[in-house]
Formats: sequence, C-alpha cells, structure tokens
Amino acid sequence: MSLSHHVVPQDPFVGLPRFRGEFYSCLTRRADALFELADAVLCSDGPVRSLVELSLVGEHRRGHGGLYDALSAGRVDVARLRRALATVPLPRASDGRLVLAADLTCWLRPSAHTSPQRILCHTYGRGKDQHIPVPGWPCSVICALETGRSSWTAPLDALRLSPGDDAATVTARQMRELVERLITAGQWKDGDLEILIVVDAGYDVPRLAFLLKDLPVQVLGRMRSDRVLRRAVPCREPGVRGRPPRHGSEFVFGDPDTWNTPDAQTVTETRLYGAAVARAWDRLHPRLTHRSAWTAQLGALPVIEGTVIRLQVDHLPSGATPKPVWLWWSGTDATETDVDTLWQAFLRRFDIEHTFRLFKQTLGWTCPKIRAPEASDRRTWLILTVFTQLRLARPLATDLHRPWEKPSPADRLAPARVRRDFRHLRPKATCPARAPKSSRPGPGRPPGRRNNQPPARYDVHTVGKPGPAKQRTKKSTSPRPRRTG
Repeated sequence: MSLSHHVVPQDPFVGLPRFRGEFYSCLTRRADALFELADAVLCSDGPVRSLVELSLVGEHRRGHGGLYDALSAGRVDVARLRRALATVPLPRASDGRLVLAADLTCWLRPSAHTSPQRILCHTYGRGKDQHIPVPGWPCSVICALETGRSSWTAPLDALRLSPGDDAATVTARQMRELVERLITAGQWKDGDLEILIVVDAGYDVPRLAFLLKDLPVQVLGRMRSDRVLRRAVPCREPGVRGRPPRHGSEFVFGDPDTWNTPDAQTVTETRLYGAAVARAWDRLHPRLTHRSAWTAQLGALPVIEGTVIRLQVDHLPSGATPKPVWLWWSGTDATETDVDTLWQAFLRRFDIEHTFRLFKQTLGWTCPKIRAPEASDRRTWLILTVFTQLRLARPLATDLHRPWEKPSPADRLAPARVRRDFRHLRPKATCPARAPKSSRPGPGRPPGRRNNQPPARYDVHTVGKPGPAKQRTKKSTSPRPRRTG
C-alpha cells in the first residue's frame, strides 16, 4: 500500500477557472479588491516582501488604500470556501486512501501591543538554538499529503487558535468537520479504506484517536521517547479472586528489557537514511488519569489500544547521529506491509513544513503588520486559495527556469516554479473582478491635528489560569527519568 500521486481525473483547463469563479462567489464584501489581491500574490515577481508593494503589480488595478481596506473591512464566506476546497481533486494513495496531516504554525507578532488575542507561541532555533516563546497568532492547518520527495501538499482548512483553546480538542473538532465535508463532497464513500491522519509529537495522539473514533479514520503520530505504555491484561487464571486489573505490564520506551519480541519487523533500504529498521508491538495503551484533558471524563477512563512502531535508521542526510522515532497507530494487528506504509507516511508529514515556508517566505503570508486578528484570518484564507490555484495550474505551467537553474520535468515543477508562469496562465482562466471606479482619496486628518484616540493595548495570553506564585525548589542533582503514561 505504498503512496502514489493518484488524483481524481479532471480537465485542468476547467478545474482552475471553476475554482476561481467559486472563490469569487465566496467574497461577500470588497470582493473585487480581495480577488485582485490574491492575483497580485500569484503574479508578482519574486517573494512578497510587503503588502503595499502588491498594489504596484499590473494585475492589481486598485490603489494601496483599497488594498488595505479590503483586508480590514472585507468579508469572506468561510463555510462556502471550505466546501469549495473539499471538492478540489486531492492526492491519494495507490489504493485510494486519503492521507491528512495536521500541524500548528504561528504568525508571530511580538511588538503588536495593540493586537488582541495574542498567545505565547513556541519557536525553535531562535538565537543560540533556544526555544523562546514569542507572542503571536497560532494557526492549525490541515493538508492532504502527496507521495515521494515533493514540496506539494493540498491545504484544506485553517483555524486560528483563540486564548484558552486546547490544541488537541480544537484539532479534533476541525478534523471532524473536514472529514464530514470530504464525505459530503464524495471524496470518501462507503467501502473505501479509512482516512489516515498523521500528526507530530505536539498532539496527544491517543486522545485524538478517542475523539475521532466514530469516524472512518486512523490516527498515526509520534510520541516522546520517555513515554511508558501498558500492555493488554493477560487472561485471568481460574480460581484467582479480587478485582481484575485494567492494565498489563509496562512497556518503557527507554528500557529495552521491557520490549520483548516485536509482533512485526521490517528492514528497508533507503537512499537518504540507509537501512531503516521498523519494529512494531501490538495492543499497547497509555494508562490514563483524571488529569489535564481527561478531567471532564466521567466514570472509568477508556483503554485506547494501538500499535507502537520504533523506527531506527543508519544515518541522516545532515550527518547528525540518528535517534529512534516512536510512532503510535490507532489500529491493531499491523502486518509488515502496514508497518512500512505507516512509517513512510509519517515521513511525508514533514512536507507540510515546505508548505509553511512557502506561505511565509514566498507568498508573504505573515509580512503585513495587521492589527486585527479577523484581518489575519482573511489573509490566511487568501493564501490558502492562492496555493490551491497553484496546485490546479500545476499541469498547465511551463518551466521558466533561470539560466543558472536546472530544468525540471513538467510533472516535477515546484510551487515557486508554477507561480512564475501563472501570469501567462491567468488570461486563460476566469477573472470575474470588475474594473475599479474612478474616485478621489479622502481628506484624511487635518494637518497639525494629533490623534486623540489612541488604540487599546492588550496583554499576551498565557496557558493556564493565574494563581499564587510558587516557590522555587532546589533542583535535584540526580533527577529521575521522566515517565509519562
């Protein structure tokens, strides 16, 4: 069940104009300015460095005032746009399975003291490899994954996290609504293989599987290397009295003596990592307690069984010492073919990082200094539709490589290469935006008069509720290893 680039057949000359027309119908206020702003992002030369420079692009026929007014006062029918994205052809596995990946990315706004609903976002590698929390707007994005070495994904949904939101709960609700839209759009039908959801270690994978257990999905995610899971309870011997146990023996990730013989094992030779050894143990579950997200759970806590996969490779392309990767899959009784498919699908999850980098560095998603979070939501949906148009224009684009760049085959063009040729494809697609009307700029504030109504300033929200400060205790010189169930 290896992944392959299988897409629902559709004429590319029809799919792109149809989506552009539907996108324009989703814009209910300042529609012409918002549509031309998206076209300016698609047709501008080079990366987008500032928002105001997009008004100089030929495809944007309005001034910079209308551009900013569209973001601040425009309106997007998000529900209809989500349904439109669900009907676009999606990449699938060779057997027709959909693979969805969810991850968080942040729009950092450290100095925006007048912007509300900012949250401390965890950043990695800033300064001297320090993990420094920076205020910003975290956004949960769900994409459909392709196969092989590719920087293409299919973004389907985005949701900005509000202060106090739990990432696992919000993602589960977001994923549930997306799967229901995909089923309504005919992307999944009865008898098809279950949709595979891939997440990283930042999510509580067993809880995500528990919240989505009534949907035709399977959850695959990475776990920390200090976790401790439990085996299933062995058969009760006759004559034994007392309350039966709910958990079996421990499976400690950091203690090989507790692993025993794996239920499945595969060895695959790869070009980048050398020999990849994957071992799987069946029916392992975490020992839950009435804390954190399980506080509201009434009665006995559930036993969420799954398969644990340990992936070990010979070497990394960067030359660093490889560490084992621990994966947890919500399914059971995994075969050797399933094990190979699962760890390869997890490695494809990192393609979403290429999408985030393209959003920020090339399409200029986070470059404008927007004050209102609602305006940032409109900007986010514009970028998602821009990337979707690039994906629909992929079979139509021509490789316009620079003299110092290597030519790429037509089916291997990167998103940035497709964007170079979109200006030539735009006349063949639908352009429903109307020509601007002649107008004069407003008088503005009279000269010499100061602004006597300064904007309100907002504090940054932190995780947890405020309480009395705790006294710092002396750190032990011989700390015990962390054991999380």
